[in-house]
Amino acid sequence: MSKKVVILGAGYGGIQAALTLQKKKKKSDDLEIYIIDKNPYHTLLTELHEIAGNRIEEDGVIVYLKNIFEYTDVNIVQDFIDEIDFENHVLKSSKNQYNYDYLILGIGSEPAFYGIPGMKDHSFTLWSYHDALRIKEHILNMFQKASLEPDPEKKKSYLTFIVGGGGFTGTEMAGELSHWADQLAEHYDIKREDVRLIIVEAMDRILPILETDLINKSVEYLEDKLQVEVLTNARITKVTEDGLELNEKDWISSYTVIWTGGVQANQCLMEFDLETGKSSRVCVDEYTRTHYENVFAVGDFSLFMTEENTPLPALVEAALETGATAGKNILHAVRGEKLEKCNPKLHGVMVSIGNRYAVANIMGIKLSGIFALGMKHLVNLHYLFGIGGFEIIGKYLKHEFLGQKHKKGVLQEHYTQLTPTFWLVFLRIYLGYMWLMSGLQKIDTGWFKWEMIAGRVVDGTSGASIMPLISAHTPGWYAWMVETFILPNTMLMQKMIVFVELGLGIAFITGTFTFLAAIVSIGMNINFLLSTGLNDLWFLIASLPMLGGAGRAFGADHYLIPYLMKQWRYFINNKKIKLKL
Repeated sequence: MSKKVVILGAGYGGIQAALTLQKKKKKSDDLEIYIIDKNPYHTLLTELHEIAGNRIEEDGVIVYLKNIFEYTDVNIVQDFIDEIDFENHVLKSSKNQYNYDYLILGIGSEPAFYGIPGMKDHSFTLWSYHDALRIKEHILNMFQKASLEPDPEKKKSYLTFIVGGGGFTGTEMAGELSHWADQLAEHYDIKREDVRLIIVEAMDRILPILETDLINKSVEYLEDKLQVEVLTNARITKVTEDGLELNEKDWISSYTVIWTGGVQANQCLMEFDLETGKSSRVCVDEYTRTHYENVFAVGDFSLFMTEENTPLPALVEAALETGATAGKNILHAVRGEKLEKCNPKLHGVMVSIGNRYAVANIMGIKLSGIFALGMKHLVNLHYLFGIGGFEIIGKYLKHEFLGQKHKKGVLQEHYTQLTPTFWLVFLRIYLGYMWLMSGLQKIDTGWFKWEMIAGRVVDGTSGASIMPLISAHTPGWYAWMVETFILPNTMLMQKMIVFVELGLGIAFITGTFTFLAAIVSIGMNINFLLSTGLNDLWFLIASLPMLGGAGRAFGADHYLIPYLMKQWRYFINNKKIKLKL
């Protein structure tokens, strides 16, 4: 009889647990895998500030579960569980109930308000996709009201935006809001200096998990570049509809308080029989089990103590580690094997401050500026590739680099403009035609018969060199490569050049693997320029736009690339090729 594994929550830990079970299970394990979530999508919580600050399109932080688990045996259930009977192994919602043999709890965390009067009722939280949309709509509304408000004091309150909490989420939110405020102020004819952005932190510094030098760089960038006030040792003691109180004495008038000052384990299951610890997180052992042997807890919902007897921080990497361990240990339990201890290895932390700056500590290496920002993108790409392959990566790159709304400077204004590939069709076909003619011409002039590039024969009727690879302007290192590798294999190289040119012609004309063909085309032209110094630079220039997916319009890539992406995902999840999709 098959064993049912139910994963409650499609957060980072739950997704990782499901994928681990899918990839490592054997046919003999006879498992049924279910993942239950109230939403049909997985939310990239670390990027919510980009939606709230209107940097990217609204769907840029959600990944639909059907896309993640396509071509797997994982069953997706959209439901809200409000009761669990641990003794009888049953989960219950208002309409259904689900039996399980093994259960993984990954329902994540929620904001903690610490009993601050008025905070829950009068602040905005940033902990879900819908939270981000609410903040975005509210900020836009504040600028609209301010643009029409005749009362200077009320206008000032409309344009004062307070972020409560100077952790990662708060700092990223403030940075994002600063960029959007530049655009909104210009659009509504408001002076930028009239917009006040404030980070309020109760501790003596923001981003306390980082080293002092990185904190200082972050504060300097926030204050000097983004015009964000950073108030530390500032404890919020009361919040109302039109402002907040600091340290029981100071008052700031504002209609916008975004609370990011604390989190706790999701409270929807706290009334059940689960042992909890700090921040109401569920206590687990070294195998990520609760005190029920068939119930595991992962991610922010779990309180996992490291070998140093410190709680594992509520980070994405921690959720992935605990999720993977829970998945593997269920398989061990099903097979009657010894369970595997969770040994989390966190590689570092990163925080982006707007779309052009970040700080990071990666395995002891401190980064700031564009290098840290690049590392953050690489980490995101690595995660997205793991859950969805090239399709989701493509979506991420489109949002972050092509569809970005916060543009500054001439370069960014232009490279973020999306251009329909339709207009590249004509250039693509003509480029392919020219490559095809070049290859056919070489065949006609004897490239398959005589040594045309060796420079050894001068009689044209017997195969004179018409394209010597070394000339006066050829770099020394390239001349050495020619003499060492190419000239001893002249005929082979000539045939390869002809076949490549013919292949490029066919690829561009039919729109097949256009991106790869463009890379080869650029490489061929650079090679020709280094050797012969040919002046046909238009080949090189025309090849560059082909990198933008020119084969997707009236080309084979329109059908081929999506097919291969699906094949890749199917292969990753099933270790075999599916010929029909």
